[in-house]
Amino acid sequence: YNYVIFPALLITSIALFYFFFGSVFKTNTVDNSQRNLRKSIALDISNEAQLESIASNKTIGDFVQANVFIEYDNLKHLSLPSRYNIEEDFIDPPPISEIEKNMTLYLSTLHESLSAIAGPTVTGVQVWETFLHVTKSMPMVWDEQNKYRFPKPRNDNTIFVSLGTYRDPYCPMTIKSLYANAKFPENVFVGMFQQNCFGPKCRTGVLVGGKVEDAGPDPDCYVEFCKSEEGINSNACNNGHIRLFNVNESESLGPYMARYLGAKFYRGEQYYLQIDSHSEFVHAWDEKLIKMVEDAPAEKPVISTYPPDSTQNWKDTIGFRMCDSDFATAQIEKQIIRLGSSIAFDHEIPAVAKYAPFVAAGFFFSPASFLHEVPFDPFLPYIFMGEEISMSARLWTSGYDIFSPTVNVLNHYYVRRHYPKFWETVNRFFKRPIHNDIMEVILNRVKCMLGYPESKPEMIYPNSVLYRMEEWGLGKKRSFSRYMEMVGIDTLSKKVTPNQWCHKGEWPEIAMPYQLTNKPKPARLL
Repeated sequence: YNYVIFPALLITSIALFYFFFGSVFKTNTVDNSQRNLRKSIALDISNEAQLESIASNKTIGDFVQANVFIEYDNLKHLSLPSRYNIEEDFIDPPPISEIEKNMTLYLSTLHESLSAIAGPTVTGVQVWETFLHVTKSMPMVWDEQNKYRFPKPRNDNTIFVSLGTYRDPYCPMTIKSLYANAKFPENVFVGMFQQNCFGPKCRTGVLVGGKVEDAGPDPDCYVEFCKSEEGINSNACNNGHIRLFNVNESESLGPYMARYLGAKFYRGEQYYLQIDSHSEFVHAWDEKLIKMVEDAPAEKPVISTYPPDSTQNWKDTIGFRMCDSDFATAQIEKQIIRLGSSIAFDHEIPAVAKYAPFVAAGFFFSPASFLHEVPFDPFLPYIFMGEEISMSARLWTSGYDIFSPTVNVLNHYYVRRHYPKFWETVNRFFKRPIHNDIMEVILNRVKCMLGYPESKPEMIYPNSVLYRMEEWGLGKKRSFSRYMEMVGIDTLSKKVTPNQWCHKGEWPEIAMPYQLTNKPKPARLL
C-alpha cells in the first residue's frame, strides 16, 4: 500500500508545485527580459531605421511598440493565482544617457508634428490634440515601463536642484551663487534644463516701442559656469553633479513642462529644491533649508515663498510669507487664481517656520518623496498661470504642509524687461499669436481640478484635456474642500477671504490635526 500511495503523493506534489510556481518562474524570466528591453528603450535617433520611420510619417509610438515591446504582448495571456500577483520590486534607474535619448526623440518628434500644423489657421485645440497624441505614445509609454526604476530618496542630506532656464542671461550668476554659497557643495546636484537659442540667428525679446531685433546666440549657462572660478572650485562639471539637457527655444513647452522633464534627471537625492534661473543665495543656504524642514512641526513639510527682490535688504532677514490670493481679472487669464505678494509678516526671526497656504513655483524646498507622491502632471504644456495654486492644493491634499522660511535664503530678479519670453517664441513658431488660445484650452484641466463651475467635465471642449487627470490630480489623504476653506478661496462665487491666521503667523484651525508637537529628529548618517 505504501509503495503505491507515497509515489502517487510525490508525483501529485510535484505537479502542483510546477502548476503554481512554474508560471511564476516563467513570468520572472520574461520580466527579466522586459527589464533588459527597458534598458534599451531609448532608441538612438541617429539610427537609420528610426529616421526612415519619422520620414514616412509612421508614429514613433507605433515604432516603439513594434520594435521594443514585442515581448510585452506575449505576457497578456499569462494569469497567476491572485496570491502570487505581487508588486514588482524597485530596480536600478535608467542611465542618464537613456533619458537624454528618450527626451531628444520625444521633443524632436513633437517639434516635427507641431511644425506640420503651424500656420495662420492653426487653432489651440489642434495644438493640444497634437501634443496629446505624441505625449501619449512616447513619454507615457516610457513612464509606464520605467515606473519601478524611478529612484527613491536616500537619507544622506543630498539636494536635487531643479533649474529650468529659458534664454536667461542671469542663469550663470544663479548657479555660481548656488555652489559658492553652499556649505556642502558636494551634496548639491543640479538638473539643468536649458532652453536657449543656440544660433546662428536669434531674436531679442520685445524692446522699447515694440521692436524685435536680430541677436546672437544666448549665453550658455553650463559653459559659463564650468569655466568660472565657482565652477572650477566646485568641480561640479567634472563629477557629474550638473546634469545638463539642452533644448532649442522653438521646442520649449513652457516652465511647467520644463519641471516635469527636468525631474527625470533626479537620482535619489534626499531633498528637492526648485528655483528660477535668476536668483542669488546666502551663505550656507543648504544647511539652513534642511534645518527648517527638520524643525517644522509636520510630517512632510514644504518650505516656500516668493523670495524678496534683489534690490531689497534680503540676506538672512526675516522670512517672507505669502498669505493671500485673488482671481485674475484680465480676460486672457480666465479668472485663474493668482497668489498675492509676499512680505515679512513677523517682527522677528521665528524659531521655526510658520504655516503658509501656498507654494511658489520659483522657490520651494521639500523632501524629495513628493516626486513619487505628487508627481508633475505631463499634460500641462504652455501654461504660465495656474501652476502654483494647483500644486499647492495637490501637495496639501496629499499630506504635505506648507511653511514660509524662517529667514530669506535667496532673492529673485523680478524686473527683466525686454528679455525673451517663451510665449513670444510660441507665437513665432506657430506663425500667429496663438499662445493665449492654447493656454485657454489647457487651463481647463487646472480649473476643473479646482472646482470651477464653468470647467465641469461635461462643459469642457475638447474633453481630451482631462486625459488621465485623476492620476495627476488631488491627493486622497485630505479633503480638497477643507483646503479651499482654509485658504479662503471660493471658485463658485469668485471671492477670496484674507487669511488672517497667516498674517498673524498662526496655525489654521483646519490644519491643527496635522501639527506634530513632538517631532522626532531625523537619524543622521555617520
